[in-house]
Amino acid sequence: MAEKKIEHPTVEERVAKGRGSREKTPRSSHAGWKPAPDRPDPVALLEEQNLTRDQDLVPVRHGRMLASPFTFYRGAAKIMAADLKDTPRAGLRVQLCGDAHLSNFGLFASPERNLLFGLNDFDETLPGPFEYDVKRMSASFTIAARNNEFTEKETREATLTAVRAYREAMTEFSQMRTLDIWYARLSEELLETLQTGMSSQKGKDSKKSRSIEKAVRKAAAKARTRDSLQALSKLAERVDGKYRIVSQPPIVIPLRDLEDAYGMSGDEVQQALREQFRSYRTTLQADRRDLLERFEVIDAARKVVGVGSVGTRAFIVLLQGRDQQDPLFLQIKEARRSVLEDHLPKSRYRQPGERVVQGQRMMQAASDIFLGWTKGVQDNRFLYWRQLRDMKGSAVVEAMRPAGLTFYAQACGWTLARAHARSGDPVAIAAYLGKSDKFDLSITDFSERYADQNDRDYQDFAAAVGSGRLEATEGV
Repeated sequence: MAEKKIEHPTVEERVAKGRGSREKTPRSSHAGWKPAPDRPDPVALLEEQNLTRDQDLVPVRHGRMLASPFTFYRGAAKIMAADLKDTPRAGLRVQLCGDAHLSNFGLFASPERNLLFGLNDFDETLPGPFEYDVKRMSASFTIAARNNEFTEKETREATLTAVRAYREAMTEFSQMRTLDIWYARLSEELLETLQTGMSSQKGKDSKKSRSIEKAVRKAAAKARTRDSLQALSKLAERVDGKYRIVSQPPIVIPLRDLEDAYGMSGDEVQQALREQFRSYRTTLQADRRDLLERFEVIDAARKVVGVGSVGTRAFIVLLQGRDQQDPLFLQIKEARRSVLEDHLPKSRYRQPGERVVQGQRMMQAASDIFLGWTKGVQDNRFLYWRQLRDMKGSAVVEAMRPAGLTFYAQACGWTLARAHARSGDPVAIAAYLGKSDKFDLSITDFSERYADQNDRDYQDFAAAVGSGRLEATEGV
């Protein structure tokens, strides 16, 4: 196979490329979005996704999406992917998260046990136009702010802040050395510095500033308690002197209670789990593989997670190290084709689990040491593995006030820019975005229009539930 030729354009050439993209795709072209005349039925797109999901969990997915237009948006990545395919593109590609709404950002631990803030969901990751992630993120702020009953001005400010933060951070990354971009990360300390800087720039009163700082510290403190030992106290019980995962249907169902659910006996399930575990270990670095081999599998269960992922295969595995007080919980999630692959070139990775893992490693400042993948036991089922709780924490968006959401928008915009700068060309992207607010205003206009469309889609979805076309189980 011929070796791929790698180009190394000068900084001047990269700047020229970015500025030249404005001629083909003016920054103002991102405004004025309207749904395509042949736009597919959003409910039908969800029904299409449901066909290969665990059917007993599909009503749970619908129930979670029915809670509000915001929760609906979280589960509607496939719908938005179909809408984004017709939007303007500057021709500047990056590794996309693919589902960069604000609830897919959060806290997590680096291998050195430092607390970082970043993207934490990569099920839809794929290379593509950088605008896709920016629009998915910015629209989520408009929708979340409306859901929290912010004023129009407060809603617009949060959305503008997210886009502005992305643009200004990309400008910073465009001026940094390559390795400095790679090592850049948003730590707990930098979050507090960011909050202080925002408050001083915008003249916020000290009371609001102290409130945000307190919230950051509280979230960080809570995240530090979330580990496998804490999970053991919540997810396991001792029976005959040994730990096992507690049955909490339909959210957590141990494999011992799922016999025949996947066409396998209990013994066959246990054997398959051990074979999967051995296969998964081969995808890890040698030192991490050796570390994991010090643990033994104790129990496993199906565990429902998130909104968009409900109904896809998801499991947790309890492992034990030196003794019963040395637990390790791993999470196994099903990986499918990215919803973006319906409209963008297919992934270079034939195994969807590897697509997710490699995308996460590219975009995150630091990734889980146990991140790996396997092929499922059944045909056309692919999985990826990671730690269940490793100081992970997420914001309660529904409880945020305007100042808090605007601060959060600043953090998310910076983080998305850093993720894109690692895989794309920050010099060209920054040159395209420019120093004015033209791009910010255009994307904010898009976000407002898309939030209106999301409201209409939500009403159609709710009507489908009301008519019996879709079944929904609420409150789970």
